[in-house]
Amino acid sequence: MILKKYYLAAPIIVAVILGVYALTPKVSDLSDEVTKQMLIQDGSPMLGNPSASITIVEWGDYQCTFCYKFHMTKREIIMKEYISTEKANFVFKDFPLNGPDSVLAAEASYCADDQGEYWEYHDILYNNWAGEQTGWVNRDSLHHFAQTIGLDVVQFNECLDMKKYEAKVLANEEFAHQIGINATPSFFIFNEEQLVKIRGNQPLDVFFRVLDEI
Repeated sequence: MILKKYYLAAPIIVAVILGVYALTPKVSDLSDEVTKQMLIQDGSPMLGNPSASITIVEWGDYQCTFCYKFHMTKREIIMKEYISTEKANFVFKDFPLNGPDSVLAAEASYCADDQGEYWEYHDILYNNWAGEQTGWVNRDSLHHFAQTIGLDVVQFNECLDMKKYEAKVLANEEFAHQIGINATPSFFIFNEEQLVKIRGNQPLDVFFRVLDEI
């Protein structure tokens, strides 16, 4: 009977250990190979004070389920506690894991940025999320979102037609691979010297602990 209890308990213990490991942010130092400028360039317009001592970079995909959950639950809390108070700033970079539709959605966000509406378009994409690879990202829906937030849709559609930002989106994806990003959402939180990597839509306490410690 004791042996049976042991064998039943072992998988639970392993699961707990793996869970703790998953919640442990990876800490490293910024280096000449991966600089602060490299991490923020070609991303979204920065939210918050550019002079803030801490930068948060989210690597995300507009079709990603857990990116959507982060956006709808934790993002606004982090914005209120750290971005609005100028303790940190925030940048979004594209890592379109879910294929061509994700690339297209990312391109559309930068086409909206041409008209000064990046974050409005970013938000409307996540607010209308309808699953991974379900077809909700298409030219009609992207046109509708642009129209909804008041963009010049002729200019917006021309931008998409000429694939103005395809190379930028794909370059962000390639750079993410080079620095070890392999899941969405993933986060790099860093100051001038230290960088912490958080993988996945972790509990809010994990983000708060990292932000407070650095």
